[in-house]
Amino acid sequence: MKNYQKAVDKWVQGYEEPYWPPLSQFARLAEEVGEVGRLLNHMYGSKPKKTTEDRQDLGEEIADVLFTLICLANSHSIDLDVEMEKILLKSKTRDKNRFKKK
Repeated sequence: MKNYQKAVDKWVQGYEEPYWPPLSQFARLAEEVGEVGRLLNHMYGSKPKKTTEDRQDLGEEIADVLFTLICLANSHSIDLDVEMEKILLKSKTRDKNRFKKK
């Protein structure tokens, strides 16, 4: 994640306002997550895609969510490598017997 965080920061630093205010970032995140939800609903749910709508790619939509989360993390000086290690450890310990194993 560190490489992605650095790449995003390098790119956004070229703008007058590199990172939007936190609530604007959250609104953008909600929009991007909504696009993932809409696409999944088109793929697996009860709402078929209109023939006039552009094709969407699930991987691209998920990457949009990650990009937005990286911007949010960067603007708060959060090291996502550190945070991911913590959440993985928490998942391995807290939930180790919670789900049926193979």
